[in-house]
Amino acid sequence: MNRKSISIHWLMQGAVIAAMYVALTLLFEPISFGTIQIRIAEILTILPLFTSAAIPGLFMGCLLANLIGGTVVLDVVFGSIATLIGAALGYALRSNRWLVPLPAVLTNTVIVPFVLKYGYGLELPMMVIAGHVAVGEFVSCFILGELLASALLERKDIFE
Repeated sequence: MNRKSISIHWLMQGAVIAAMYVALTLLFEPISFGTIQIRIAEILTILPLFTSAAIPGLFMGCLLANLIGGTVVLDVVFGSIATLIGAALGYALRSNRWLVPLPAVLTNTVIVPFVLKYGYGLELPMMVIAGHVAVGEFVSCFILGELLASALLERKDIFE
């Protein structure tokens, strides 16, 4: 493949990841938003294990899902930034499959509670909100994400 086709391939991967993130978030809307949530789309945070295109793909997917889902501006901005940071750090840790989802869990656990408290006026202690976010992220990123990783590792060629 020449450089131009690799670039187009990379852009297409990112676009497909973004579209999948939006679709999964909206498909599972009742549990994708709210104070206690399990955003099924976060299973895709394992994709930096396979391609750097997952970084902008996850960021754009989260941004679009939050815009379409009607979240507050703080959520659109900082929720998306949390996903971007998590994806970039996950890609940096891709040499260890088991560490890839960790940054997504950590960045969301640190950033999203502030969004929930100050963007939505949630009146719970910050540590309780962080605990809720951490549990949802753990389920999505580690449990479901690792199931996805196992399936994709058998078909690794789809990211080449």
